[in-house]
Amino acid sequence: MQAIRLHAFGPADNLIYEEAADPVPGPGQVRIAVRAAGVHLVDTMIRAGTVGGPFAEPELPTIPGREVAGVVDALGEGVEESWLGRRVVAHLGLVPGGYAELAVRDVAAVHEVPDGVDFGEAVAMIGTGRTTMGILEVAGLVEGDVAVVTAAAGGIGALLVQAGRNAGATVVALAGGPAKVAKARELGADHAFDYTRPGWQDTVRQALAGLTATVALDGVGGEAGRFAMDLLRPGGRLLLFGSSDVAGGQVEITTDLLYERGLTVAVPFGPRLMKRPGGIRELEEWALSAAGSGALRPIVHEFPLKDAAQAHAALENRQTMGKVVLVP
Repeated sequence: MQAIRLHAFGPADNLIYEEAADPVPGPGQVRIAVRAAGVHLVDTMIRAGTVGGPFAEPELPTIPGREVAGVVDALGEGVEESWLGRRVVAHLGLVPGGYAELAVRDVAAVHEVPDGVDFGEAVAMIGTGRTTMGILEVAGLVEGDVAVVTAAAGGIGALLVQAGRNAGATVVALAGGPAKVAKARELGADHAFDYTRPGWQDTVRQALAGLTATVALDGVGGEAGRFAMDLLRPGGRLLLFGSSDVAGGQVEITTDLLYERGLTVAVPFGPRLMKRPGGIRELEEWALSAAGSGALRPIVHEFPLKDAAQAHAALENRQTMGKVVLVP
């Protein structure tokens, strides 16, 4: 099979498209002929050798990637024949191997792709989608909320904009560049602003005309994340689920600020996500169901598998929209 392999940690150009051995499914596993493989920001950190937390540096050479969708083409011992030929999607967990034409996964971790959902969308929902469902579980968006969403045309942000619209909230979208602002409006944002334009904060305040936020959903940090927090009314909810060094890093929060503003702050991913009652699989099921019903439809930004290095560079430089997916 053809795959992307990493032989040394470093820049995106270290991702090499080359021949690799076909994986063989073990007992209780299926092999998936990959039609779409997800690219996550964590993948770029693993590639660079800067990853931490639960993600250990893999042994090299390695095939990156932890999200795949495709068609089952081989079965391991003990797997029912009915799985053969099914359209499926799976998160590979902490084990890499997704940037390839073939991947294996325990059948117990595999989901069927709902009718009407394509492989790229399925990949988006198995990873980014499940994280979004965890965020929404904590956010508790309801009719009458005023929700500020940063990186509103990103993989998670685009889903949060739609979820806010579905809940009857007023959605204030912050995005980087005219195309992303237009996409946020298309997804249902009531207000959308470009945080790359000079004086954008004043533009937002004038347009909102005193409207204050009840919840801020921040996955980018930096200036945009701080401004989203500043828009919160006393007693508002702040959910933090990521940051970008390009954007300026994590939003700084002090105890004094929490006392002064009466804010509630939550980090709805990481340990909270992994240890939630019902488990991660339940969130994956919710995400795929939402895509199947049309309630949430992810934006998918495709690159050919051979161009994985370009995909990494574009993602790191915030030049993508929605979920980045590699197509063999």
